[in-house]
Amino acid sequence: MRFVKPRSAIPASIPGNRLVHFLAFGFGAGYAPVAPGTFGTLVAIPIYLLLMQAPLPVYALVVLGMFAAGVWLCETTERDLGMHDHSGIVWDEIVGYLITMCMAPAGWVWVVVGFLLFRLFDIWKPFPIRLLERRIQGGFGNMFDDALAGLYSLVILQMLSRYGGNFCADLWIF
Repeated sequence: MRFVKPRSAIPASIPGNRLVHFLAFGFGAGYAPVAPGTFGTLVAIPIYLLLMQAPLPVYALVVLGMFAAGVWLCETTERDLGMHDHSGIVWDEIVGYLITMCMAPAGWVWVVVGFLLFRLFDIWKPFPIRLLERRIQGGFGNMFDDALAGLYSLVILQMLSRYGGNFCADLWIF
């Protein structure tokens, strides 16, 4: 069976474990009729706000655990749907955004900048992300490309916070 990312609607019912699918679909965000990945990333913001004060080892352990759980969640949901990386599976976007926000400076401007950077890299998929997305199948493949997009975004966000912080802060008046 050849797996391709579909642009079709999500089935009303998916055979198998409904809780697994609910989580893989980002607590329901993946059911959005347009831009489910964007809605999945939005779901990550309150999770980030809960984790942002955690010490770095705790934050990293939670994100690593969510990545590992995501491999299983995505693999199970893909198998039940019969297709790889269905657009409604957005757990990978949640984890990718949390990777982006690791060690991010405090403030809403950084939450938004991190969101925009992650969405840019998740959609654009610069080298080697697109190549790896096509070559690595299953739940790990589903999670890995978004983790890489999160790492790219993390690097840019950290550079902006260190070298362009005043510019970013001046964009917003709060």
